[in-house]
Amino acid sequence: MIAEETLVKELKQEETQAKAFEVLVNTYKERLYWHIRRIVLNHDDADDVLQNTFIKVYRNIGGFKGESKLFSWMYRIATNESLTFLKQKSKKLGVSDEELKNTMLENLQSDVYFEGDEIQLKLQKAMASLPDKQKLVFTMKYFQEMKYDDISEVLETSVGGLKASYHLAVKKIEAYLKED
Repeated sequence: MIAEETLVKELKQEETQAKAFEVLVNTYKERLYWHIRRIVLNHDDADDVLQNTFIKVYRNIGGFKGESKLFSWMYRIATNESLTFLKQKSKKLGVSDEELKNTMLENLQSDVYFEGDEIQLKLQKAMASLPDKQKLVFTMKYFQEMKYDDISEVLETSVGGLKASYHLAVKKIEAYLKED
């Protein structure tokens, strides 16, 4: 595994950029894919957003100042790209964000790439009922087992605020799961 500082340096130099970008993609594509997939729910959409994320990273690496970890910076881009994608999708379809969410959940069951059982599907539905920020915090903490400090860097929110969001998300999900 290449050191992050070395990778960033190589990404910013023309002669090493292509090879360094290949390393970057191979290192982070799976983690970013699953982060995006949990937001957009659909495999094809997640692939599109992942591609857009890497294009943005490639185009903007020159402006990366190293004030956060490279991983956190890319996660922030992936998160913003995912949310923007959903907004554009709902606008293109002429439906509200809420209607889009419901349609996406209905389609999740027929998605050949969704390998979950009924419990997983119910959890996805519970998560979809959360406000975007709580859903992001829950996903990063629960599924990706990220530390609050790292989530704080990605979402640019205080650790205290994140803990409160996570706690509220857990309570809402528990209540949702007990309903049936």
